[in-house]
Amino acid sequence: MTSRERILAMIAGKRPDRLPLMPITMMFAGDLAGIPYGKYVLDHRLMVEAQVRTAERFDLDHVSAISDPAREAADLGASIKFFENQPPAIDESSALLADKKRLARLKPPDPHKGKRMRDRVKAVALFRKRVGGAKLVEGWIEGPCAMGADLRGMNTLMYDYFDDPAFVRDLFAFAVEMELAFARAQIEAGADLIGLGDAASSLVGPRIYSEFVWPWQQKLVDGLHALGAPVRLHICGDTRPNLELMGRLGCEIVDLDYLVPLSQARAKMGTRQVLLGNLHPVHAVRDGTPEGIKQALAECHRQAGRRYIVGAGCEIPRGTPAENLLAMRDYTHEAA
Repeated sequence: MTSRERILAMIAGKRPDRLPLMPITMMFAGDLAGIPYGKYVLDHRLMVEAQVRTAERFDLDHVSAISDPAREAADLGASIKFFENQPPAIDESSALLADKKRLARLKPPDPHKGKRMRDRVKAVALFRKRVGGAKLVEGWIEGPCAMGADLRGMNTLMYDYFDDPAFVRDLFAFAVEMELAFARAQIEAGADLIGLGDAASSLVGPRIYSEFVWPWQQKLVDGLHALGAPVRLHICGDTRPNLELMGRLGCEIVDLDYLVPLSQARAKMGTRQVLLGNLHPVHAVRDGTPEGIKQALAECHRQAGRRYIVGAGCEIPRGTPAENLLAMRDYTHEAA
């Protein structure tokens, strides 16, 4: 099996030749290739080079266009702070939608014309050219809650749930429309799968999640499926209160952070859901030992069962020893 075939077989409910390996590598990949992260996020050619080099070095089964959450916000006109060797950050002190009335005048950018969204689309196309058919090509978009927080500011959005529910729904509707257009452009460029990052949704409890966030995540996932793309849902943080609803979204893959026992996710999401994760990125992956990593993965595998993909709870941290990531690779080859 090729790496791409391996992941698609797991998604389809078939038994692949071995467990797939799909850790998130961003700054780790940039460092491996000697590319300052400030350049990695702005030039798709450098991102592709770093991702391909990392995938080949560690036998990863995918390459990914994930880099930072500020692409869509930047093309909408948000204030973004860029750094030499760190991810860009959205300046919440001057949030684009500090004035809620501005939302009515905001138009989704054309993914082929916006500078940073277009760069990601170009990355997907170049991935397809470099490794298409061998490695799975993963595009990436932001979820409605994350996008809302990017445009409104995290703390302000939390007040909006109570002070102006209608505005929140309008904001999330705008986000879904924009992200589906962005996803379509990436799929047309050659993405095999779309990663959906909605970390901000881990900060709300079951009532707000079920009333405000989940319905719009569902619209987005349904829209991605209508475009023909399988979905990888990635929500950082403690999602235990919302596991059951997350499982009902129908995403082909659900990433789980280290705070969430895989056994709980399996119990809440059922036997068919593919789970990915969820080693502690710092204590287990960066600061651990190869043998400790294999033991931790064996426990993850035991809890998750057969429908399982190897990865960490979130991004592989920069500074992770090569032998530790190689231990993750080795586990996929050795596991029964």
